[in-house]
Amino acid sequence: MSTLTPVSRRRRSALRTLAFMSPWLIGFGVFFAYPLISTVYFSFMHYDGFRPPTWSGGRNWAYVFQHYPLFWPALRNTLWLVVIMVSLRVVFGLGVGLLITKVRTGTGVFRTLFYLPYLAPPVAATMAFAFLLNPGTGPVNSVLEKVGVPAPGWFNDPTWSKPALTLLALWGVGDLMVIFMAALLDVPKEQYEAAELDGASAWQRFRYVTLPNISPIVMFAVVTGVIQTMQYYTQPLVAGKVASGVIQGAGTQFEPGYPDKSTLTLPQLVYNLGFQRFDYGSACVVALVLFALSMAFTTLLMRRRGGLLQAGD
Repeated sequence: MSTLTPVSRRRRSALRTLAFMSPWLIGFGVFFAYPLISTVYFSFMHYDGFRPPTWSGGRNWAYVFQHYPLFWPALRNTLWLVVIMVSLRVVFGLGVGLLITKVRTGTGVFRTLFYLPYLAPPVAATMAFAFLLNPGTGPVNSVLEKVGVPAPGWFNDPTWSKPALTLLALWGVGDLMVIFMAALLDVPKEQYEAAELDGASAWQRFRYVTLPNISPIVMFAVVTGVIQTMQYYTQPLVAGKVASGVIQGAGTQFEPGYPDKSTLTLPQLVYNLGFQRFDYGSACVVALVLFALSMAFTTLLMRRRGGLLQAGD
């Protein structure tokens, strides 16, 4: 007969549970909790990476929100990309997935053609697009001029720089295409057949059969797209450098956001403040703003999905 008391059994069970959870707890503490707490701590410190940090109170926050001229343009650009770019990528990826699932011959060829651009390195892909969309010598504007369409300035025009980045993102939509294809092929055919017998049109079958079945995948694509766009750094920085003609070498410093701060994003500010200006406190403030925005968007989307599911029930 066991001599353990109920309290000892509960303690032993708790220790066993902690032992099984310890890998996750260690990873969470080392790679999430500690960096987050450190970021909050340094956001209230004056720290340049060379001298010991000193307490500055809310000066870093006041500087970023009131005196740093690049913050608000970067915030507006980031929100624009989150709303427009993510929405268009999801819609375009779903449309391509639907199109390929309907093709009877050559499905593998089309799937490969749409997926290959996603494998292109971001720097190489951005430089190629900067060449194609060059307002003076690019082949895209040459074709537009021949057909009588006004040629945009693309990466050299503040009005067209973000749409040009969106085109680049749509070109590499192969990842979403594959995910949506897998979800679309998993929709029960019996539901389509029942909808056809009830006289449902193609739009009604898509709305009442396809979308409810793939809604978790759509939500996954939107949430991951928002998180990725919040980390959008390489493409706008490379596009701005190539379009401006700046060749960065030793002793030179490139101010991001060309043209006219239109390609500036919050991740670029983190690098600019932390590793170019050595103002780690202000960089931590921008990083926390990014974290708060990501959490807010994710929470809003998840609550929106929960409301839609309840309404559907």
